[in-house]
Amino acid sequence: MTAESLKDAIKRELPVLLREDPAFRDDVLALVRQHHPTRGETEDWFHAMLRELRSDREASERKWAEQKAEAERKWAEQKAEAERDREASERKWAEQKAEAERKWAEQKAEADRDRAEQARRWDAQERKWEESNRHFDRVHEEIMAQSKKFDRSIGALGARWGIQSERAFRNALAGILEESFGVEVINVNEFDDEGVVFGRPEQIELDVIIKNGVLLICELKSSIDKAGLYSFERKARFYEARHQRQAQRLIVISPMVDGRARKVAEQLGIEIYHDSTDVESLDTA
Repeated sequence: MTAESLKDAIKRELPVLLREDPAFRDDVLALVRQHHPTRGETEDWFHAMLRELRSDREASERKWAEQKAEAERKWAEQKAEAERDREASERKWAEQKAEAERKWAEQKAEADRDRAEQARRWDAQERKWEESNRHFDRVHEEIMAQSKKFDRSIGALGARWGIQSERAFRNALAGILEESFGVEVINVNEFDDEGVVFGRPEQIELDVIIKNGVLLICELKSSIDKAGLYSFERKARFYEARHQRQAQRLIVISPMVDGRARKVAEQLGIEIYHDSTDVESLDTA
């Protein structure tokens, strides 16, 4: 019998023998166990290996956790120490900064007090100078105004007695009005061909001021009496009728006014001033 035929016979007969012959089966199992563990042994070995691996893993995890905890503890200590150092540095810097700011504030406050005191002294001195200058200017202006009024009064007398022309005096008064109120005094010459003013055809002359659409008619003369007021009122009405405009104010400026003329001026609604500087405003009331 060859080896191959023997193997075939064993494969064919072995299962039957194992089923039917318990003693033979036990011998075969004993022989197999010498080279291969049983299922239970394999399971026990597997579970043992699992327990060992689990134990090793748990040991590794414990060791890693301990190492991690130690590293975290050291890091926390280093971080806390660094934080303490930073806080100490910040406190020191804050103290130094506060001290520097305090000294700077004290120096600045002292400098401000010195400047304020110096400014106060300068202001007081400047106020004294300004007040002195204003007082001097007022006195000078009053003197000059009185002087000019006096000169105009003398001029009026001169114009009255023919020493100088009436037109030169009129121009002086008109110039004061223009300088004081920023207006233009317009000298109007128109011919009254129907003789409305004087009862016969005649040249009519008067002064007008137009300010912001307001019409003012003026008479600027060295002297005036009742007849002069009546004549001025007729000339004003002639101008209004010809130009279809009504004057808001009739003004006479003359340093020499006949005492009887004032009542006539009130009746005719004519304002009388002795000098151009006496006119406070050219606006309508």
